[in-house]
Amino acid sequence: MIKKYKYLDNINFPSDIKKLPSSVLQELADEVRQEMINAVSETGGHLGAGLGVVELTVALHYIFDTPNDKLVWDVGHQTYPHKILTGRKSKIKTLRQGKGLSGFTKRSESEYDPFGAAHSSTSISSAFGMAVANELSKKSNNVIAVIGDGAISAGMAYEAMNNAGASKTKMIVILNDNDMSIAKPVGAMRSYLAKLLSGKIYFSLRETIKLIVSAFSKRFSVKAGKAEDFLRSAVTGGTLFNSLGFYYIGPIDGHDMDVLLPILKNARDSKHDGPIMIHIKTQKGKGYSYAEKANDKYHGVSKFNIETGEQQKSKSNLPAYSKVFANTLIKHAERDSKIVGITAAMPDGTGLDIFGKEFPKRVFDVGIAEQHAVTFAAGLATEGYKPYAAIYSTFLQRAYDQIVHDVAIQSLPVRFAIDRAGLVGADGPTHAGSFDITYLSTLPNFVVMAASNEAELVRMINTSIDINDRPTAFRYPRGTGVGLELPNIDEKIDIGKGKLILEGKKLAILSFGTRLKECLIAAENLKKKGINITVVDARFAKPLDEKLIWQIATDHEAVITIEEGSIGGFGSHVSNFLFENNLLDRELKFRSMILPDKFIDQDNPELMYKLAGLDAKSIEEKVLDLLNSNIVLQKQK
Repeated sequence: MIKKYKYLDNINFPSDIKKLPSSVLQELADEVRQEMINAVSETGGHLGAGLGVVELTVALHYIFDTPNDKLVWDVGHQTYPHKILTGRKSKIKTLRQGKGLSGFTKRSESEYDPFGAAHSSTSISSAFGMAVANELSKKSNNVIAVIGDGAISAGMAYEAMNNAGASKTKMIVILNDNDMSIAKPVGAMRSYLAKLLSGKIYFSLRETIKLIVSAFSKRFSVKAGKAEDFLRSAVTGGTLFNSLGFYYIGPIDGHDMDVLLPILKNARDSKHDGPIMIHIKTQKGKGYSYAEKANDKYHGVSKFNIETGEQQKSKSNLPAYSKVFANTLIKHAERDSKIVGITAAMPDGTGLDIFGKEFPKRVFDVGIAEQHAVTFAAGLATEGYKPYAAIYSTFLQRAYDQIVHDVAIQSLPVRFAIDRAGLVGADGPTHAGSFDITYLSTLPNFVVMAASNEAELVRMINTSIDINDRPTAFRYPRGTGVGLELPNIDEKIDIGKGKLILEGKKLAILSFGTRLKECLIAAENLKKKGINITVVDARFAKPLDEKLIWQIATDHEAVITIEEGSIGGFGSHVSNFLFENNLLDRELKFRSMILPDKFIDQDNPELMYKLAGLDAKSIEEKVLDLLNSNIVLQKQK
C-alpha cells in the first residue's frame, strides 16, 4: 500500500495520537486538514467550521482520555476532523451519503460521540448532565463541551451556564470563537467577545506573573493568586463568564499547539471546584485559501475542485423555493411598508439575504434563537406590522411554546414561512421537516398551508398578506420547483379551499404538499391499467375544505390522503372530519399515507421518499390494494 500521509496513515484512534511526540502534532493536524478537504471535495458538506478546529481536535484527543473522557461538540458540523481521528477515517468519504457517516455527531455511530448534535447550543447542558452523573457515580472522568460563538448566542446556553456556574461540578467549556457561525454572528455577544479579544495583554501579563512566581518560593503562591485576580479585574473589568461562576481563561490562539496543549493539560489537571471556560480564537476555513477568502468561509459546500475551489453548480434551471419566497416577498414589500422578515441565523438558507439587499432595515437576523425570533415577531405583530418568520421546519420545533402562548393564544398575525419541509437528503433526520403539520394544525386560530409547487407557494404568500386576524403558516421543501410559470402577486386563494386537479371514479387522493407530482405520476400509470382516479390538491390542513371533502367522500368508494409529515397531521384531521360526520358509516374506505414512525437516515431525497413509501410507485400500490380490499374503516363505537 502506498503511504499517503507520514503520520495520519498510522492514526486510527486517539490512543495512536498519544504515541506521537507533541512536536509533530502540528504536522498531524496539517494532514488531517488535507484529508478533510479531500473528503468534502468529493461528498460536499460542511467544510469551513471543521477546518477551523483541526488543531483543537488533535490537541483535545492528545490531552484527554477519550472516550472515557466525554467530548461533546456543539454543533456537529465541525466534527469531521473528530471523525477522522476516532475510528472513522476509512469511511470519511461516505459523509452524508446513504448508509454512510452522518454529517453530525451520532451516538449510534461511535462511542466517541457521547451526545448527538445537529442543532446548536445543546453542548453545555448535556455536558453538565454528564458531569453531574460523574459526581453521583463518584467517577473522575473529564467532560469537555466545545461550543461555537454563534451557538452561545442562544438562550439555552445561558440557562446551562447559569446552572453549571452555580455548582461546584467540574467541567470544561471551550468557546470556539471564529467570529462566524453560519452567517456572521449578531447581537451584543459578538461585540462582547470582540472586546475580550482586544484584551490580549491580560493573558500575556498573567503568564508573565506565573513565570516570575515560579522562580520564587511556593510561599508566594497565595499572593500570586490574588495578584492574578486583581489583574483579571483590572484589565478586563471581570467577564460575564466569571460572573456566571466559570473560571475564565483566554482568549488564546486556537491554532497554536504550543499554547493549546499546556492550557488543556492544566485544565485537565486543575483542582478548581467548578466549571472552567477556555476561550479560543480560531479562523473558519483555516488552511484552505478559497475557504478563507469566501464570505461564508465555505460553511456548506457542494462537491468542489480542490485546485480551483470551484463548486459543482446545480444543472437545473428551475427556481429554488427559497428564492421564490424571497422574490415574492420583495414585490409585496415594495407595496407594503409593514412587511418585515425575521431569520434565526439562516439568512442565506431562507432567502432573506435577498430580501435584505432590497430592504436592509426591514430584515432582522436574531441569531440562533428561534424562541426569541417567534416572540419578537409576535411583538411586531401587536403594533400592526406583518412579520414573516422564515425558519426551517426542524428549527421551528425549538420555539413551540412561543408559537402556542405568544402567537396562537393571542391570535397574532405572524406569518411562518416554513422552509425545508419534508425529507431533506444529506442532512438526515435531525434536519427533516417531519412534524410541523402536526404541531401547527392542532392549534386553534392557525391557518396551515402546504405548497404543491412554486406557483402555489406564490399564491399562498399572496394570501397570507391579508390574513390579519390570526397566524399563518405555509410550508415548502428544500430544492427546486417543477418549472411552472409564476402567477402575479395579486393572485390569491380562498382560505380553506382545495383544488380539483383530476376527476375520476371510485377512488380519490387528497394530496397535501409536493407529493402532488408523485400522485399525478401514479394516476397516469393507473390510467394505463384502466383505472381513473380523482386527485385533489388540498392546499390547507387547517381550515379543511370540508365541502370538498364531503363531496369527495360521498362520490367515491375510497379516499387516500398523502402528506410529507408524521401521524397527527392532515390525514388525521380528514379522518376526524369523516368520523364526526358519519361519512365512514357508508362503508367508505379510507387510508392515510404519511411518513413512517421512524427516523430516516440521510440519503438521496428520492430514495428517502421511496423508503418512506411516499413515491409514485408506492401510491399506485396503495390505490390498487385499497380498491381490492374488503376492509373498511368503521366508525369507532
